Amino acid sequence: MNFGIGAKISHPTYGEGVVFGMDDHRYRIFFREHGEKELGKAYDGYQLLEAAPSATSTVQLEDVVDAVKNVFDMYYEVTEIVEIGDRWDGGMLLMQPKDLALKPKEVPIDNFFHKIVMLRDRLRVLEQKINAHSKLTDADKVEMQQYITRIYGSLTTFNVLFKAKKDWFVGESGKGGSED
Repeated sequence: MNFGIGAKISHPTYGEGVVFGMDDHRYRIFFREHGEKELGKAYDGYQLLEAAPSATSTVQLEDVVDAVKNVFDMYYEVTEIVEIGDRWDGGMLLMQPKDLALKPKEVPIDNFFHKIVMLRDRLRVLEQKINAHSKLTDADKVEMQQYITRIYGSLTTFNVLFKAKKDWFVGESGKGGSED
């Protein structure tokens, strides 16, 4: 089966995706959970969910912009810009083993901070999915929410990296951690 650009397909491993490019042998497909993948056209496990728009119609720039916005709305969780504290900008995180003969590991603190922010954002999405889940009881939702709150509490140590207090992790106590 040959899919056109814009076709919505299903793949047994990657789930739902949208074809956004192709060559003679491969499709470029964007999957919600797995990002961009290049997959062979010869594979017969694809399932067509929605055909590509007709190639005979005229495409307006507005239509393209709307389509791109829709794809981003469907597949990306909108996250706010979170800034690292000024004193950490450009810094390094040094992890020194107890045995000083072993080499320490240096990581740019901006990279570490980005991973902390991604973790926080994914926890927020998990909270939303738990709260919206139709098969969980209210008691199950409360129990899972308590675990997430405890995770936030465990992460309050990293609040020192955030520029704005509004971006901090907040645990059960609601105090959010130190301002060191």
